[in-house]
Amino acid sequence: MSTKKDKFNQKDYYFMNLAINLANNRNGLTGLNPSVGCVIVKNNKILSFGQTGFNGIPHAEFEAIKKCNKKDLKGSSIYITMEPCTHYGKTPPCTNLIIQSKIKRVIYSTNDVDERTANKAYSLLKSKKISTSKGLLAIETKKIYKNYFYHKNVRKPFIVAKIACSNDYYISSKNKFITNKYSRKVSHLLRYNFDSILVTSKTANSDNSKLSCRINGLESYSPRRLIIDKNLKIDIKSPIINDDRKKNTIIFHHSSNKKKIKHLKLKGVKLIYIDLDLYNNINLKKIFSKAYNMGIGSVLVEGGKILTKSLLEDKLINEFYLFKSKQNLRKLGKNNISNLIKKITYFLKKTEDVETFLDGDEIKRYY
Repeated sequence: MSTKKDKFNQKDYYFMNLAINLANNRNGLTGLNPSVGCVIVKNNKILSFGQTGFNGIPHAEFEAIKKCNKKDLKGSSIYITMEPCTHYGKTPPCTNLIIQSKIKRVIYSTNDVDERTANKAYSLLKSKKISTSKGLLAIETKKIYKNYFYHKNVRKPFIVAKIACSNDYYISSKNKFITNKYSRKVSHLLRYNFDSILVTSKTANSDNSKLSCRINGLESYSPRRLIIDKNLKIDIKSPIINDDRKKNTIIFHHSSNKKKIKHLKLKGVKLIYIDLDLYNNINLKKIFSKAYNMGIGSVLVEGGKILTKSLLEDKLINEFYLFKSKQNLRKLGKNNISNLIKKITYFLKKTEDVETFLDGDEIKRYY
């Protein structure tokens, strides 16, 4: 709600909220670039809108502006969730396009952290006699760009781990599933929001999973599959080696098994050789460094107890989701994670309950 001291009016809030919805809608699908939403308005009517393209291009401003004719753009206002870029990258600067279009007013929510653009758009646009304001609904947009701000500043992916367990903290039983169908739907929605999903070959072999997003309409947005497989023990009959997404699979290994390397490469699977750490394990930090250099900005880890523990000890996990069933497995349960949860609460101090309908199950977020 605007106030007398507020430089924005109620319609500004309305149009920026629309831009935020557009950014949210594509968040997690734009590679290393931020998901930006953009709305162009004239005489309180929406002329057009745009979103950052899949994998990061084209930019939202370009998408919105190209839908309008020059006559309509003159004297219009543009609402953008993030500071428009001022630098040449894969595309020309969006500020150039805004200036050329004779847009009268620019309102953006939060500054970019890319050093090529950060805090430069405001003065540039002002120098061209364009009314420019920033900071509208900045708290809301900063939530969208949490992952982007992190990986842009530290140059490694934002890493989130998740585990599902029973009420008494077992993660394995004779039954395939511990949590219910609603929890599994939320789990697949998480996959949709990440660039990639990471597991070990042991998990991939035992679960025989496709590691895909299995929500109607979102299947094509399944994340890249990253497999940690020190000695290339991945089952050659595994779905992730043989399905139609096998070329979207990357295996990090430390093997000299030429026969298996050749077989996997012929399948179209990408193999990356990784050095070992001091404990003779695959170097996790090098995996994420390689992943970032390949354009991966966020990783969802579904690797189980041992991998999660290693990531925590290396201080690589930014957030953790615990999916907890209402059932107690008792003697039927295997692989208890009570001690792991204690370790998680040590490294990730804050917690919150995720509010959604799960019919008895619950989700807790640690961060």
